Amino acid sequence: MNVVKRHSVAMHPGDSWHLAHWYEAPREDPAVPEVYTYTDAISYAPGAEVSFHTSTTAASWTLQVWRDGAAPTLVHEATDVPGRFVPMPAQAWRDGCGWPVSHRWRLPEDLPSGFYRVASTCTAETGASFLQHHFFVVTPVDPAPRDRFLLILPTSTWLAYNDWGGANAYDGIDGPDRNQFSPVLSIERPWTRGLVWLPPGAPRLCDPQLRRAWDAPRYPTKEWAFTNGFAQYFASAGWAQFDRHFAVWAERSGYAFDMITQTDLHYRPEILQRYATAVIVGHDEYWTAQMRHAVDAFVEGGGRLARFAGNYLWQVRLEDDGRRQVCYKARAHAEDPVRGTGDAKLLTGAWEDPAIGWPGATTMGVNGLQGVYASWGGLVPRSSRGFTVYRPGHWAFAGTEASYGDVIGGEAGIFGYEVDGLDYTFRRGLPYPTGDDGAPPSIEILALAPAVRVEEEHRGEGFRYYLGNGRANSMTKLVPPGTPDGDKDPQRYGSGVIVSMPRGRGEVFTAGSCEWVMGLARGDFCTQQITRNVLDRFLGRAPR
Repeated sequence: MNVVKRHSVAMHPGDSWHLAHWYEAPREDPAVPEVYTYTDAISYAPGAEVSFHTSTTAASWTLQVWRDGAAPTLVHEATDVPGRFVPMPAQAWRDGCGWPVSHRWRLPEDLPSGFYRVASTCTAETGASFLQHHFFVVTPVDPAPRDRFLLILPTSTWLAYNDWGGANAYDGIDGPDRNQFSPVLSIERPWTRGLVWLPPGAPRLCDPQLRRAWDAPRYPTKEWAFTNGFAQYFASAGWAQFDRHFAVWAERSGYAFDMITQTDLHYRPEILQRYATAVIVGHDEYWTAQMRHAVDAFVEGGGRLARFAGNYLWQVRLEDDGRRQVCYKARAHAEDPVRGTGDAKLLTGAWEDPAIGWPGATTMGVNGLQGVYASWGGLVPRSSRGFTVYRPGHWAFAGTEASYGDVIGGEAGIFGYEVDGLDYTFRRGLPYPTGDDGAPPSIEILALAPAVRVEEEHRGEGFRYYLGNGRANSMTKLVPPGTPDGDKDPQRYGSGVIVSMPRGRGEVFTAGSCEWVMGLARGDFCTQQITRNVLDRFLGRAPR
């Protein structure tokens, strides 16, 4: 892997600070064997042919495909594949790599739905090996699944964080001065290191050790990533850091499930309609309008949606059959081509932006901009790391022995690193949504904890902050530019919530936190029991 550093910057005591961007790119040195592979699609039906596209400086290399989960299984292997080197295009992050097909594999007709990890390896004369990971998903074919739920993988968020080649939706070498994030991202390139696979012990954004008074803020994942050659944003999204933990727990707990990507949900929503229950976990920040419409129709028609995830924030658009994803974010009002057109509601900004006017709470029961950050760096650094319970009599808490005011999941750190909340008020000691943020009155707040949109900067010797108090969530505003309050960002504080919401003939349960999966992976009793209660109720099983 080649870690490319953009430049060096002099640093001075007291300056605001943000780590310089680095990204993964091939060395393209004939003397250094390396191999990079991507597939021509993000998902396939059984029986379809997968095309693997590769560039390598090795004379030959090996391809393996593993069905990942609690017991990873090798399902395909090709050895001594002839090597061919093709340069990386200058704007691969936007236009894709366009590399030739190196190998084809016809999927067996009976291949089960799931996550398939692609491992490409080559070896140098010294014996050192180079390993790169990619993935694809196999979609389900059963027209009438029973006692199974559908796991929707938040692949639009994974893509937004993939900066392989130079840019993602956060940082990069795009733009005339080569210092901007890219509003257009391609799937036709490799995944940057750490989004698909991580070694045991890789850190998480939420440091398990609480800061003491006047301790300097720490960002262990950035330090570890730079030291070990992993993606700068490896801890922010991806199968390895989030969804895999849930999949392994669910398998070991006896749940059967199938998988699709968000791209499948966008273009093939009929798959969702076959199921009674859908599940989303981890970090699902980016959605298209079509995906939301599919989920809304599913729930209205009687479907059950369980979301153990956080940061429901941005509208995106998919183009070219899902090969490209578009999101201008805070630049949308100035640059997005749909602004001022008949498609202005498809503006790629925050759902709560009045120009879009479709609060996430109408679909998920929570809003992204009412929550955002907790439990890392200077972002509520000494929080409880869990949710405070306010309605212990709700069915979700059955068998937990939770009481009013109890904190659940604190030891496992289930609250962070990005969370979703609501504007709420207290009446007689219980929280209720105000509805000022567009939240439906049918939402029942079961538990909550504080969150922030900016870091509180406490000056101290050696203190430097990653986001700081002037960079509120990529400068996203609840009021559009050009309006009287458009240049202000008054909201600094928010919350993360657990909610239950009936809708139509269906039901939504949301635990609005990216780190909920850690309660499962770390064996937290309450987190596991609540998750079982939700899945069992939605699947029609007797409570356990």
